[in-house]
Amino acid sequence: MMNVGIIGAGAWGTALSIITARGGSNVILWSYDGQKTDFEGVQVPENIKMTSSMDFLSDCDAWLIVTPAAFFRETSRKARIFYKNQPIIICTKGAEYSTGDFVSEILQAEIPEVSDFGVLSGPQFAAEVARGIPTGSTLAGTQKVLDAGRVIFNQLYLSETDDIIGSEICGVGKNAVALICGYNAIKADGENERALIFTRAWNEVMNIGVARGAKMKTFLDLCGIGDLFLSATSATSRNFAGGMSIARGEKPTGTVEGIFALNGLINLAEKLGVQIPILKEMREKLHI
Repeated sequence: MMNVGIIGAGAWGTALSIITARGGSNVILWSYDGQKTDFEGVQVPENIKMTSSMDFLSDCDAWLIVTPAAFFRETSRKARIFYKNQPIIICTKGAEYSTGDFVSEILQAEIPEVSDFGVLSGPQFAAEVARGIPTGSTLAGTQKVLDAGRVIFNQLYLSETDDIIGSEICGVGKNAVALICGYNAIKADGENERALIFTRAWNEVMNIGVARGAKMKTFLDLCGIGDLFLSATSATSRNFAGGMSIARGEKPTGTVEGIFALNGLINLAEKLGVQIPILKEMREKLHI
């Protein structure tokens, strides 16, 4: 049994707290207002404690950070004074809009003393996870992170790797491609064009990843093709739905990480000298 601190109580953070608690760990679930997301028909385990104070995080054996990419830097900075060398697992997918930095880079900048960290990324809709519907994830990190993850995520099928940057680029990339696919579900002239743009966009994401040092195999794992299949083919995906809204001339609702992700990928590609004509063309069409 572990004591796990989960930072962020949106839909994904709450779902992770539920399955972590079901797996036998005690959970401290932090949110800025002390409130969690409620899932209809899902009973919340008694071994979850809600809090709006970060003091409790100091005594936890591991942290999961699940705040949106837009607030990841601020939240990590606030959490630093409570950090006591616990392994940290990043459960946020995305990049910072203003800098293009990935969340692992933000974590290392804001909590520089962290030595054991990793990334959880895979095909998961939060409501299904909370209901216990089977799914899996790629867990990338150091050995200490992998050991902790087996205990924390014993309700998930886990695929393990040390390719942190590859797993993270997959998570960022699928958000961007899902946004593009949602837009093209409305704007493309036919199914052939949708398939063409989808394939070329994901190839550009992979090229960015390889140039950044990622392993090609990672893009075929749960964090890659698995998450891409889920997010880029379903209107249940916030990014896919967000792309559809933009195509209709409507303002997307909620946090659409794909907007930040697409800009972050383009910034990274330019730094690496990777050609990405489709991602740039789609950003122009999306007007973001």
